[in-house]
Amino acid sequence: MGSPLTAAGLAGPLFALHAKAGLSGVARPPGDKSISHRSLILNAMAVGHACVTGLLEGEDVLDMAEALRQLGARIERREGNNGVEWHVDGVGIQGFLEPENILNMGNSGTAARLLAGAIAGSATFAVMTGDASLRSRPMARVTEPLTRMGARFWTRSKGRLPMAIKGATAPMALDYTSPVASAQVKSALLLAGLAAPGETRIVEPTMSRDHTERLLSRMGASIGSGTNSDGSGWEVCLKGQPELTAIDVDVPADVSSAAFPMVAALITPGSEIRLNHIGLNPARAGLVTTLQEMGGEIEIMNQRDVGGEPVGDLCVRASNLKGVFVPPERAASMIDEYPILAVAAAVAEGQTTMQGIGELRVKESDRIALMAQGLTAAGIKVSESADELVVTGTSQIAGGCIVKTALDHRIAMSFLILGLVSKRSVVVDDASPITTSFPSFQSLMESLGAEFRKPIK
Repeated sequence: MGSPLTAAGLAGPLFALHAKAGLSGVARPPGDKSISHRSLILNAMAVGHACVTGLLEGEDVLDMAEALRQLGARIERREGNNGVEWHVDGVGIQGFLEPENILNMGNSGTAARLLAGAIAGSATFAVMTGDASLRSRPMARVTEPLTRMGARFWTRSKGRLPMAIKGATAPMALDYTSPVASAQVKSALLLAGLAAPGETRIVEPTMSRDHTERLLSRMGASIGSGTNSDGSGWEVCLKGQPELTAIDVDVPADVSSAAFPMVAALITPGSEIRLNHIGLNPARAGLVTTLQEMGGEIEIMNQRDVGGEPVGDLCVRASNLKGVFVPPERAASMIDEYPILAVAAAVAEGQTTMQGIGELRVKESDRIALMAQGLTAAGIKVSESADELVVTGTSQIAGGCIVKTALDHRIAMSFLILGLVSKRSVVVDDASPITTSFPSFQSLMESLGAEFRKPIK
C-alpha cells in the first residue's frame, strides 16, 4: 500500500522505503518540459489560435505561461473532453508588450534563457528574476551573442539574475559558433533571429535537442540543419521574419521524467513496468541507449510520430547492469539524465565512466559535485574531475545518509530512487523542488509500488 503523503508532502525531507517487492504497473509520465516550454512561447509569438494538450503543469512551465501573459499573449487552461487543454492566442513576432511587473522565472533556466531570446528580438523592455538557484546561474552564454544582435542587458555580477532586457528595435541576423552544444543557447538565438532580416546561423560542436527547429518548421519558418561544410560541427540556419502560424501541439511524455521510474524498475529486483507515450527524439534518447548498453532490458513498443516527434511505449524489466564508458559526444542527448544514470551505475557491476559532462556544473546546481557527495555518503566509490564522473558499482548500497539537494529537483528524485535499493534510508533534505518538473512524481511512483516516508523528528 502506498504512502499517505500528498503532493504537499514533498516539502522538506523525504525518503523512500527499501523496495522488497518489485515495481509493477503502467504509467504515463508528465509532458515533456522542453516541448511544453516551446509550445507556449512559439505559439505566443505566432499568429492565430493553438490548443496544447499533454502540457507539463510543473512550476517551471506555469512560470513561463504567466510571463507570456504579462507580455501580452492570451493563455488559458480549460477542461476539454479528453483532458486538460491549454489555449494560446499569440501576438506575432515582435508583438510582445512591456510587462507591468517583474517576470519571475522560478527555478527554470530554460524559461529564462528562451524568453530572454524572444524579448531580445522585440522592441520592448522587461526585467526577470528567479529563485535562489536560478539567480546563481550564468546567463552570459545567451546575453553575449544576443547583445551582438542588438539587444541590451543589465545583470548582476557574472551575468546573474535579476536581469533587465531592452529588446532590439532593429534586430540583426547572427552567424555564431557556440562553444557548447546547448539547446537553450541555440533556441534563444533562433527566437531572436525570427525578428531579424537575413539568415541567422548557429554552429554547435554536436547536435543538441532540436524541438525548437521541429516546431518552427511546422509553423512555417524556413529552417534547416545538418553537419556544417567542414565537418567540424552541427549548424542550424533560420531565415528571419517569417509569419509563424499557430499550431496545435500534443506534448509527449518527458523522457527525462520517465528516466526515474525506468531506472527504479531496472535496479529493483522483480520489477516490470510499462511507461506510455514517451518522447524518443534522437537528440534526447541517450539515456535509453546507455541503459541498454549496460544490459538494461528496455523494450520499445508502438513506435509512432506525434506532431513531428517520435514517440513510443517502454517496457522495462529488472536487469543485472554492468558498468560502461559513456562517450562525451553523447552528453548533449542526455545531459539532464546523468544524475539518475549515476544511480544506475551505483548498482552496476564494475565501473561506469561519464565524460564530457562539464555542463552539469552550471545546471540548477553543480550536479557533478552533488552526485559525488551523495553517492559517497551512501557508501559508493566515486571520483570526479572538471567534466567527468566515475562510479564504481556495488551489490550492497549502504545508505544511512542525508543528501543535500541544493534546490535541485533531479538530485532529489535520483537519491529517492537510490533509497529503493539501499540497506538503510537515503534521506533527501528537501523534496519540494521536485514540483518544478515532475509534480506527480510521488503519486506515479506509488502507483508502481514505491513507498515514501517523512523522517521522524
